[in-house]
Amino acid sequence: MSGRGLGGPGGPGVRIALISATPAAIAPAAAGLAAAFPAARPWNLLDDALLSDADAAGGLTPALADRMRRLIAYAVEGGAQGVLLTCSLYGPVATDADAGVPVLAADAAVFASALGGGHREVLVLATFAAALDDTVDRLRASARAARSPTRIVGQVIAPGAVPDPGAADAVLLAQYSLAPHADALAEALGLPVHAGPHAAARALRTAVRNATDGLTEGSIPCSE
Repeated sequence: MSGRGLGGPGGPGVRIALISATPAAIAPAAAGLAAAFPAARPWNLLDDALLSDADAAGGLTPALADRMRRLIAYAVEGGAQGVLLTCSLYGPVATDADAGVPVLAADAAVFASALGGGHREVLVLATFAAALDDTVDRLRASARAARSPTRIVGQVIAPGAVPDPGAADAVLLAQYSLAPHADALAEALGLPVHAGPHAAARALRTAVRNATDGLTEGSIPCSE
């Protein structure tokens, strides 16, 4: 088994680095791993100026992208066998990361899940307009790229509120901070609710299992 096997630094388990731009994303990301990737041992790396600096700079600049790459490199040097960027703004950095371990964007997996679910219309929920507009735009772009006929609509809601789903037959939560409300929303609306942390954890579980030398099929439990 290679040095990145199940026994990595600090004890047994698969070390997964969660790189966050806000403390509110940490608990939902860790909960997603606990539910869908129980062999994972989360390692939280927080840079709580990533969002404010991006806002001041007018978006994701080359300098900020390089800063995220340095955080990813730090995580890998520290023994991470997989990395999840919990802030969707920095997702583009994940797509071109050459880290030697799987690096996932916050919502890449949940977009694939929502667009692959056979839904006619997906309602995107967010707690503020900027997050909603960003997610709706990127999900629509993903739908076009996948030639998916799924319609994408959006709504701003307060945390814990129950929206009017209209004609939607599925919901997607735009922010990790909304993930703790996923089960209650699904029950209240009677619709499937796609939450980023759980989808990302499932994708990480598969990617790490495929990428890590010496792991057998049963080494990383599958727990949907």
